[in-house]
Amino acid sequence: MELDVKFMIETFFQALSGIPVTLSITAVALIISTPVAFFMAVSKIYNIKIIKQLVSAYVSFIRGTPVVLQILIIYSLLPSLFNSIAKGIGWNINVFDINPIIYAYIVFSINTCAGLSEIFRSALLTVNKGQLEAALSIGMSAVQAYVRIIIPQALVTAIPNICNLTINLIKGTSLAFMMTVKDITAIAKIAASYGYNYIEAYLDILFIYIILCSLIQLLFQCLKRFGSYKTLAGTTAGTK
Repeated sequence: MELDVKFMIETFFQALSGIPVTLSITAVALIISTPVAFFMAVSKIYNIKIIKQLVSAYVSFIRGTPVVLQILIIYSLLPSLFNSIAKGIGWNINVFDINPIIYAYIVFSINTCAGLSEIFRSALLTVNKGQLEAALSIGMSAVQAYVRIIIPQALVTAIPNICNLTINLIKGTSLAFMMTVKDITAIAKIAASYGYNYIEAYLDILFIYIILCSLIQLLFQCLKRFGSYKTLAGTTAGTK
């Protein structure tokens, strides 16, 4: 078997143009899911009735079903259902005109939210409850205590797990091609379809994702070092 090196090089640079799409899906999913996931984590920690049960059911469903199935439901089933309802009530709306990347944002935000909520919950539980009680005793509100004391410490603990989640999210966005989103995978597969150079295209995809994920790991390592330094500096200042 001989590889078409020229095709690999050309397709590699073509597929690189899909990186902004992949990163935008990743960034939007993390931005949207972060506040929601934090609220879900707090609701489980403090046993908020009904909400805790709903959150537990949501997390179990999302984590227990493959992303492909979620894509099929949100991208294929729901638009058809909404379109039928819109026509039935006389609305002149065609949901199929919506940019496919919007569906990608929705799917991966919903999926990320479940995993991130568990990461936040476990990280918050690592912080000693005595610190919150001490903050409240000196006149801080619960919000101030969380923002200034609890969250910074919890984030340091959560960074490795958030890194893993982000890497899995980036790899998971390769399924966005099922929603006709032109990301890295879609661009490479389209290029390969003309001459059936799928092996070369898949190798290009492999190299690009390895580079992306390695850079993300490096970024989070820097964040962890910076976060650990800031937390240590804050603790030292607080003891003086």
